[in-house]
Amino acid sequence: MSRDPALTRRIFATLSLVLLADLALVACGAFLLRPWLFPLVESAPAGLGWLVLVFPATVILVWAQLRYARREALAEVDASVVTADEYPNLTARIRRLASGTDVPVPTVAVTETPVPNAFTVGGPRSATIVVSTGLLESLGENELDAVLAHELAHIKNRDAMVMTLATFVPSLAGDYSLLRDLGLSQSARYTVWAVALALLYVPSATVIDAPLFSLQYTLLFGLLVACLVLFGGVALGIVAMPVVSLASRLSHDREFIADRAGAVLAGSPASMASALRTLTEDGETAPEQDARAVGGVRQLCFLPGGFGKETGDSDLESLPISMQTHPSTDERIASLRALEAEN
Repeated sequence: MSRDPALTRRIFATLSLVLLADLALVACGAFLLRPWLFPLVESAPAGLGWLVLVFPATVILVWAQLRYARREALAEVDASVVTADEYPNLTARIRRLASGTDVPVPTVAVTETPVPNAFTVGGPRSATIVVSTGLLESLGENELDAVLAHELAHIKNRDAMVMTLATFVPSLAGDYSLLRDLGLSQSARYTVWAVALALLYVPSATVIDAPLFSLQYTLLFGLLVACLVLFGGVALGIVAMPVVSLASRLSHDREFIADRAGAVLAGSPASMASALRTLTEDGETAPEQDARAVGGVRQLCFLPGGFGKETGDSDLESLPISMQTHPSTDERIASLRALEAEN
């Protein structure tokens, strides 16, 4: 299964932006905490300075968000990791298809819901494929092979890892609702953010001269924490918006590639097309629902509707972004027909 050059470029661009966003978050944190970090920076080799702290911290953040995003995705749909004893047919299929895809056999998780769907999270060597019981009950053997091969293609192309990373910062921005929870109006929140921004530099700029644990030190440190709490949501939203934009385009493009790759691996474009028709026979997902699927599980799914179990609204409902993250079923089936005509 060869990688598509255009998809590879899109993956690289999205990954680069995610890493830059992580680097920006770490750099902002280092800037705000610079009075307490000065001793470490001064002890670093000449010329390295902040790089000694910022880059290792960014690597740790990337590793942590991969693990966190995977865990949260499974928890969001109440998926449990299963063994070969529990689901022998499913795990055997994935082992067989993974061998043909030349990827490590992923972990398998199942969520008990009648909504048929699937998604993949994690890195190329520690991925998890999640399927619903509704999917297993709705599809025939060839159709199920096609959908599972589609998910394995995401692992092979490494877009599953990039999309997993890309859900982290937007989810933080969407979950950051302290001021909304306090019942403040939008204008009041903007006022608080503006004051916090004006005060942001004061604590870290003057705390250096305050004796450790003195009253001045304690008050300034408390003010710094308050500024971070109040202003953090705005900063996260600003960082999240370009990540959401590029990740949504990647989410749209990668489905075509995974459909075609999965069809080839399963041995039949017709089986993939049949699976798509079967899973959407009750009507296509509403465009507005797909437009809201810009963060969390729905962006990762085989079909954009998610599993019908996610709690709350879209993670990014407060951000001014609305994009269709999946191509329509008709477009995907047309692409598969074209592939079948080529053979």
